[in-house]
Amino acid sequence: MDIGIIIGAAIGALIAGLGLGKVVFGSAATKAKEDAERQAKLILDEANKNAEIVKKEKLLEVKNNYHEKKAELAEMEKQRDRKLNEREKKISSKEQSLNQRLKDAQRKADEADKIKGNLQQQLDILSVKQEEVEKIRGEHLTKLEQLSGLTQEEARNQLVENLKDEAKTKAMSHVKEIMDEANANAKKEAKKIILQTIQRTAAEQTIENTVSVFNLNSDDQKGQIIGREGRNIRALEASTGVEIIVDDTPEAIIISGYDPVRREIARLSLQRLVKDGRIHPARIEEVVAKTRKELEEKIMEIGERTVIELGIHGLHRQLVKYVGRMRFRSSYGQNLLQHSKEVARMCATMAAELGIPPKLAKRAGLLHDIGKVPEDDTDLSHALLGMKLCEKYGEHKAVCNAVGAHHDEVEMTYIISPIVQACDAISGARPGARREIMEMYLQRIKDLENLALSHDGVQKAYAIQAGRELRVIVEAEKVPDTKAEELSFAISQKIQDEMTYPGQIKVTVIREKRAVSIAR
Repeated sequence: MDIGIIIGAAIGALIAGLGLGKVVFGSAATKAKEDAERQAKLILDEANKNAEIVKKEKLLEVKNNYHEKKAELAEMEKQRDRKLNEREKKISSKEQSLNQRLKDAQRKADEADKIKGNLQQQLDILSVKQEEVEKIRGEHLTKLEQLSGLTQEEARNQLVENLKDEAKTKAMSHVKEIMDEANANAKKEAKKIILQTIQRTAAEQTIENTVSVFNLNSDDQKGQIIGREGRNIRALEASTGVEIIVDDTPEAIIISGYDPVRREIARLSLQRLVKDGRIHPARIEEVVAKTRKELEEKIMEIGERTVIELGIHGLHRQLVKYVGRMRFRSSYGQNLLQHSKEVARMCATMAAELGIPPKLAKRAGLLHDIGKVPEDDTDLSHALLGMKLCEKYGEHKAVCNAVGAHHDEVEMTYIISPIVQACDAISGARPGARREIMEMYLQRIKDLENLALSHDGVQKAYAIQAGRELRVIVEAEKVPDTKAEELSFAISQKIQDEMTYPGQIKVTVIREKRAVSIAR
């Protein structure tokens, strides 16, 4: 409270008392005057006490300001010396500017010295009054809040700002330690997350081919399918866009084509035509058109069932249709829908391990190969085409970026993008997930035969059935019938220990005893 206000109030009260004395006559006027004088004296006493309190507060404030100014001055002097040393080594052209700063600093130092002298005098007074101030501090806390003119929220904000400055200073010392520890544990945690994700995601692996086999009840139906001068088979190939191969395979024909959707339409159409028995070009076109329509409905049903199974909501119907078409697509022999579902589940698991919302990661994992499905020819890669489709049908920007960046064709700007890329690589790298290249297949066949030939008594070895069976021919003189079974078991055990192969391998040992005589 301002001392002038207090004194003014006291004088006002005195004048009011005097004025009251003029109005009231006789003894009443005298009594009112005395009351007014007594009240004025009380107010003056209270004002003196409050003035003393304010004086002590101001002295305390001056002491605090002194320490702050002193610290500020020390810091400014350190900065000044450091800047001078650095700039004297680097740039001589800035000497004028530095001299001006030195003058300003000297001026501030002189002012600080003056302030220091004044503060020292006030500190001497404050040291005497300190104990008394501590006693009355509790009594006047409420009054000080009123006098300060600050609300509780404003005072709290000032305190928070002061604490922030102190916290920043202490936090800087911990930043480097935290970063070093994070870098040391990053690789370890990444391997742990990947291993946990793979272990929690079990998926069957199948290899798809580019041909389908259609079984017949008898070979007589082959002529009916071919038709007079081949008109039926030409109509079927023209309607479905596949190649129908009729060879010497008993009771079967082969449907060849790189588009699994077309092969499926041809297979279903053939099944209906053979069952119906009426096979001619007009009937073929009618059945193929009907089958194609039903397959489109089945594709949509597969897509809807897939998104429900994965718990994905709000997907555009066209994208749902593309998801259904994945069922009839393959990539390196790996079914595209199974691959995408596996990637979606692994993305959700890995995102959950990293504390990222798993639903968005699962969505991006399912759609990452959506660009392989559309039939329209385009110069874009499947990743970029998939990104364009996701943008077209209103997918989240993070999903679009993950689809376009999973082969590093665009920059990764969201955290789920590297997750999708890693899960795509994991799914494709599983043993047996994708078709082997020819060189690896031939090398495995060769290693299989050489392994059998390394045993004593083995004359010849042949890997048949695409490497799923090994037939071993032994010399009858060296390997008796009792040892043939032992040799078969020994070869199978060595294959298990030394080779990597899909499925199982059957080992058959053949021993032939030939007795030859010549009649002369």
